[in-house]
Amino acid sequence: MESLIPTLAIWALPVLLAITLHEAAHGYVARHFGDPTAHLAGRITLNPFKHIDPVGTILVPIGILALSTLFGGGGILFGWAKPVPVNFGRLRNPKSDMLWVAAAGPFMNLVMALAWALVFKFASSGPQTSFTLPLELMAEAGMTINAVLMFLNLLPIPPLDGGRIAVSLLPGRLAWQFARIEPYGFPILLILLFTGVLGAILWPLIAVFRFSLATIFGFYG
Repeated sequence: MESLIPTLAIWALPVLLAITLHEAAHGYVARHFGDPTAHLAGRITLNPFKHIDPVGTILVPIGILALSTLFGGGGILFGWAKPVPVNFGRLRNPKSDMLWVAAAGPFMNLVMALAWALVFKFASSGPQTSFTLPLELMAEAGMTINAVLMFLNLLPIPPLDGGRIAVSLLPGRLAWQFARIEPYGFPILLILLFTGVLGAILWPLIAVFRFSLATIFGFYG
């Protein structure tokens, strides 16, 4: 339990930002392409309290961190915020614009991963103080959670962002048939998670991404 509290303190800000800004990005891009639904609901905001889902943003990440800290292991830390309301029918070109609205979330995670890499570079190359190690650990957490959410959401499983991107790219009839998978998307994701398939897919991608960040920014950690 003593080690759990510092772990939660380090991960809290990166997880909160990664989850909530992902959702805000969807709303912002949807408004840009003609759908003001998220704007009218007050969801295009950097205020994380507007996006927090008590289960997905707080309980699930804390539960995963607690289990990993107490029992060890490399479980995938993930979570979700309250989905930003998007009325795809109000987009100027619903099928094609859906791609950009869906891609906005993972793209925001990419931006945040790059920002946390800069924080890590700054902390590791500057004067060593009592804040250096906590800042490095928080930056590590930020790079990891954003990489997880980016690649997880790009999986071509509706209603994940990757599934919506696939619907946007597929020709009409195939897109409609593929979209019918959406009610089964979350059960499929849970099956992949508990069978270990999800980890087998994501961890190599995350490892390559983290190595790329280390190479680009000139650090190794």
